[in-house]
Amino acid sequence: MKRQNVISVLLLGIIAITGIRSQARAGTWVTIGPDSARGYLALPEGKGPHPALIVVHEYWGLAPWITGNADEFARRGYVALAVDLYGGKIAATPDEAMSMMRSVRPEAASRLLEGADSFLRDRSDVIKGKIGSIGWCMGGGYSLRTALLNPTLAACVICYGMLVTDPEQVSKIPCPLLCIYGGKDKVFPADTLRAFEKVARMAKKRVTSHIYPEADHAFMNPNNKAGYRKGDADDAWTRIYAFLDGKLKKPM
Repeated sequence: MKRQNVISVLLLGIIAITGIRSQARAGTWVTIGPDSARGYLALPEGKGPHPALIVVHEYWGLAPWITGNADEFARRGYVALAVDLYGGKIAATPDEAMSMMRSVRPEAASRLLEGADSFLRDRSDVIKGKIGSIGWCMGGGYSLRTALLNPTLAACVICYGMLVTDPEQVSKIPCPLLCIYGGKDKVFPADTLRAFEKVARMAKKRVTSHIYPEADHAFMNPNNKAGYRKGDADDAWTRIYAFLDGKLKKPM
């Protein structure tokens, strides 16, 4: 056997034993909406139709961690579309990320989110009534906005993002929500989640939430060296997959 083939076999063996997934991306770049915004589309095996997800990035931008999450959702049977609110830019520092986040125009973001929903609905491999959204940090707030914009959204996951407490807005939420927050988060404190839950209960909205007492902001991202908490992140992913599978993979 040639040396290159031997190395390939050994690497495959290591992956099988350790559970390490390939870092190769399975997706493609696509154009979304009236503003010709950019998105990363990851497709599952088989022609479907499949449930689908709109995936929204953190304030860093559409970085490899987000496209990697889209790839993993595709591996789990979802058509995953990660939207790019920054037009291809990725922040290198927190100050740059904050500046880029503040530069996003709400009306342009809304058009992109609506365009992402239309993009998925127009695909023959997507189940029209089984589209959800998920986002982290800034993207968590935009995941909620996706629900507020789309009366047919079937599920929404908000990972430590901005919430709303205006009863009129909350009343427009069309789907079940899963909210994941850290108990020590100073960006979006757990108190904001409790305030949102109170209004949501009054509006008879279906909200499932979990607060990780020792977790700070962005605890799910392993690139966050100071705040990543593997145990909490693993548990959060388990809850997310179970929630989405329950809402988007069950027969209509």
